[in-house]
Amino acid sequence: MKKLFLLALFMPFAMAHAAAQKVELRFAVKVGDAPFACGRSYEGIGTTKSRITPSDLRFYVSEVALIDARGNAVPLQLEQDGVWQYRNLALLDFEDGTGPCRNGNSGLHTSVVGSLPKGDYRGLRFTLGVPFDLNHGDPTIAYSPLNLSAMFWVWQSGYRFVKIDMASSGQPQAADMPGEGSMKDKVATMEKVAAMRKSGVKSPKQPARAAGFSVHLGSTACTSSSLTLPPSECLHPNRVNIVFDKFDVNKDEVVADLAALLQEVNVDVNAPDTAPGCMSAENDADCPGIFAAFGLPFGEQPAVQQRFFTVR
Repeated sequence: MKKLFLLALFMPFAMAHAAAQKVELRFAVKVGDAPFACGRSYEGIGTTKSRITPSDLRFYVSEVALIDARGNAVPLQLEQDGVWQYRNLALLDFEDGTGPCRNGNSGLHTSVVGSLPKGDYRGLRFTLGVPFDLNHGDPTIAYSPLNLSAMFWVWQSGYRFVKIDMASSGQPQAADMPGEGSMKDKVATMEKVAAMRKSGVKSPKQPARAAGFSVHLGSTACTSSSLTLPPSECLHPNRVNIVFDKFDVNKDEVVADLAALLQEVNVDVNAPDTAPGCMSAENDADCPGIFAAFGLPFGEQPAVQQRFFTVR
């Protein structure tokens, strides 16, 4: 009787496990038709047909779901690997820490792995960005992949959802972005500078950054009483909802095209008195073309269909 009772308890769990299917969603980055690689240069980019040499390329995706034959979005339960995936968030990392990507790390992560009930799935949905509840936590105690200082701005704004840095023909030295470093040290420095500003003391003069062109997408106009306190809201969340009605998880991959992202941008110049490239600031003249490519509104410019991601 006891064996039958234990079997009755175990069977629902066994059936649920058997009814689930493991899924690996493959991502790739290309520059036009060429595959992305650290140290490689690419011609014909942007409005000036410039030559670029990327030095970083990574982005967060979240809320991944497959769309079934009835049009229902079924969430993918991500594998909690302790490195690249946490809760419903994953970091896709295409830089390998070599050559011009020396400020990165050696690890690569080009797929999202999880499981969901077996079924007939025909589409894909995901968000480019970090969910609000994860975007403004304490980064010094965050689980990986939210513990990378290179992907973090400040608590008020949260994380860089997308981090792309490059040199170009007109700006031959890539922007001098900080390396991985210690998240605790970075936050301590940020708090020190904020305290100095509050007390009226000028912060130490920082060395001039190199030129280059960067694309750092993240939330802006986030409301909080301090740079080191999480906000109650962000006027411009800047998360991108991506939907593909047709996607075969066994054959297709999601491709991010850097050439398409920079199609309407002059990467050889930088708007005066702004950060290198587009870092999501509302007054940055380098951002309209970038935001259009992401499918996001910018100022009075309405949102259009995104062109950064395709299915191949």
